[in-house]
Amino acid sequence: MNITVLGLWHLGCVTAACCARHHVVTGLDFDPEAIPPLNAGQAPISEPGLNDLLAEGLAAQRLRFTSDPAEACAQADVLWVAYDTPVDADDIPNPGYVLDRFRRCVPHLRRDTLVILSSQLPVGTAAQLESETATAGLRFACLPENLRLGKALAIFQNPDRIIAGVRTAADREQVATLLRPFSENVIWMRPESAEMTKHSINAFLALSISFMNEVARLCEQTGADAREVEQGLKSESRIGPKAYLSPGGAFAGGTLARDITTLTTVGQHKHIDLKLIPAIKVSNDAHKLWADHKLAQLLGDLRGQTVAVLGLTYKPGTDTLRRSSAVELCQRLHAAGVKVKSFDPASPAIPAELAAALGYCDSAANALRDADAVVICTEWPEFRTLPWSELIPSLRGKRILDANRFLVKELQNLSGILYATVGTG
Repeated sequence: MNITVLGLWHLGCVTAACCARHHVVTGLDFDPEAIPPLNAGQAPISEPGLNDLLAEGLAAQRLRFTSDPAEACAQADVLWVAYDTPVDADDIPNPGYVLDRFRRCVPHLRRDTLVILSSQLPVGTAAQLESETATAGLRFACLPENLRLGKALAIFQNPDRIIAGVRTAADREQVATLLRPFSENVIWMRPESAEMTKHSINAFLALSISFMNEVARLCEQTGADAREVEQGLKSESRIGPKAYLSPGGAFAGGTLARDITTLTTVGQHKHIDLKLIPAIKVSNDAHKLWADHKLAQLLGDLRGQTVAVLGLTYKPGTDTLRRSSAVELCQRLHAAGVKVKSFDPASPAIPAELAAALGYCDSAANALRDADAVVICTEWPEFRTLPWSELIPSLRGKRILDANRFLVKELQNLSGILYATVGTG
């Protein structure tokens, strides 16, 4: 099967590389500067194993990249739309960015080409595009994105299940053939249901995180321990041990928040007065300030204080700073007059406009030296192997904020430190 993957950042590169093990794939992106590195096997974002898989596809001549839509689309059986839908600072998605680039492909597609939508787009997008391209004879299916930074290859190639929205039996058979190398556990539904399923999954995960963090804030003031409450909740058979109910940091990045704002907008357009879904974002935005409030509680006036921030990237296993809650914390602290010293094992490229706010150091030891407090942000495994007993004496203030209790085992036996987590007093 000839597949053209449109959009070549995280989702698109993973999709192209994985599909090239079983199909002939052309990656298309309208940014010409993105193409040479990809044709050399270099992805634009760090993802474990991705560069090797790109190189494998290129060497086998089952994978190539281009910025020319005519070249990319001429022989495509499937156009797989895989842009990472951008969001603004208020978590409002910009589907127009994706749709404009799709529309540039339409004149170059053969009649009866199947278009798969995996970008996070509002419910109703498949139907909108079916109507818009009726004269071009295109067909549409929805395979909602299901990846996570740092684990994307394993999830794509060995998914628990795949959600697939299709219109006809013929579309179902073609999608099943495409997916068969990865999984035959496909849950079939209409495109609108697949679109709504993606929104609903992310909204439910976001709801669970926000709910537990509100419970945790109550625990901090009542003597309860939120991790013990978590155990109690997950022992309830109607909730279960895999529930997204761990007290800790707010959810970050655009993925979950994007679907909260999308569903809120859908409700507004349909004149449905939603109460719960919009409140999820309000609650999460408030919880993003947990570290700020805790530092003010422990340090008093923040101006002139020195705070070390360990971990800057959006998640461990990647080098992207985009939508990173750690970066946002550093910016707020810097604006409050704090001297920030940060370190991240990924050695991310620090944009010039962030240099002052991040105060990037070349090692964790240099970041910690003479700090009045330490905030554990991105949970890199390397932080668990740091020589904490040797590093603690270099701190001016022995205060460590660790929202998710990531280092609880490493720090629990060290004396003289104040260890603050979400959900304990």
